[in-house]
Amino acid sequence: MRRSLRWCQRVSRAAGSVAAESVAARSVAAGWAALRSRGEIGFGGGRSSLTVVYLAISEVIGRLEFYEMGSTMAFFGMRFDFRNPAAARTSMTERYCAGLEMAEWADQHGFVSVILSEHHGSPDGYLPSPLPMAAAIAARTKVVRITLSAVVAPLHNVLRLAEDAAVVDLISGGRLDLVLANGYVADEFAMFDVPMSERARRTRTAVETLRAAWSGESFDRDGRTVRVTPQPERAGGPSLSIGGSTPAAAQRAARIADGFVPSLPPVWEFYRDACLAMGKADPGPYLGVSVGDFHIAEDVEQGWDEVGEFMLHETNAYARWIADAGLAGMYQPAEDVDAVRAGGMYRVLTPDQLVAEIEAAGPFGFVLFHPLLGGIPPESAWRSLRLFEHEVLPRLGGAA
Repeated sequence: MRRSLRWCQRVSRAAGSVAAESVAARSVAAGWAALRSRGEIGFGGGRSSLTVVYLAISEVIGRLEFYEMGSTMAFFGMRFDFRNPAAARTSMTERYCAGLEMAEWADQHGFVSVILSEHHGSPDGYLPSPLPMAAAIAARTKVVRITLSAVVAPLHNVLRLAEDAAVVDLISGGRLDLVLANGYVADEFAMFDVPMSERARRTRTAVETLRAAWSGESFDRDGRTVRVTPQPERAGGPSLSIGGSTPAAAQRAARIADGFVPSLPPVWEFYRDACLAMGKADPGPYLGVSVGDFHIAEDVEQGWDEVGEFMLHETNAYARWIADAGLAGMYQPAEDVDAVRAGGMYRVLTPDQLVAEIEAAGPFGFVLFHPLLGGIPPESAWRSLRLFEHEVLPRLGGAA
């Protein structure tokens, strides 16, 4: 068994004792921040290279006997949104099955999180129902945390969301985390006949209702007395973070949520300021993904030939949504693969290059894999993952 997997298993078992301590998440080495309000070890995720992984163990880790100093202690996550454009020539069933197998592989190789995203009515089949997928992943994994980032809260029946999330949390043994967001794609709100003007109110109500639903007690819901059963595995239910790209979202997260996942890094400072103004622990500086938006190939040029069109598809699809919403974002429209490559956000890396980037990220770097990015065919994705398994991971001190 790999050392990294053994470490993560012991971290998971230690979470109960860590939760009893008052942890101020100021730094882990040079490290990660954002304290989970319940003091648990948790992992939160967001889109692509802006995912934040939260570790509330800064004052505890020095006393954890299983922490092995001197090794390259990188952490790994895996994200799926299951875009499936026609160019991929892959059925949706094949893509879903591949994702489940990859999640299982990630669990076996010490990954700390699998992240699922949500959008509706997308022409490329973007995952609309992350909770059923989370249940399937939970049934095939043992250690890895499962993060939904982000659930478009205004589009959900919140009582049903509470029930479904509780079931997934039970199947997973308490490994589910939720990131709720207002949403920004107008077509999705039209599809569900939900006014976009009600987004913030509905998200706030969703947080309040989920907490009440997972309390185990009856509560008032629109003048009705309701009680949600069964209760989640984790006391109080899955962690609830807020995702967003505006100061208002950051301030809302500070008031009512366990954490904040910004779509744009500068917005983190509004969250930090709001936490401090409310007398909460300083969540520290924003630190996102160290290495992301990459595909591994032995030959970079051949790699671009193989996956470049799918990177082009992703950036253009997100860029259209963002532009239509009048928002700023990291995704920029591109005319062709050469433009995507020149932009520098997406990369094809050799195993040697990836090892160098992970080592440069330091002892607590976070590497986010998106193996099926933009519709990359499963066979191409597996070649990338196998290169990581055989050519990268052993060089990071990951083998026993």
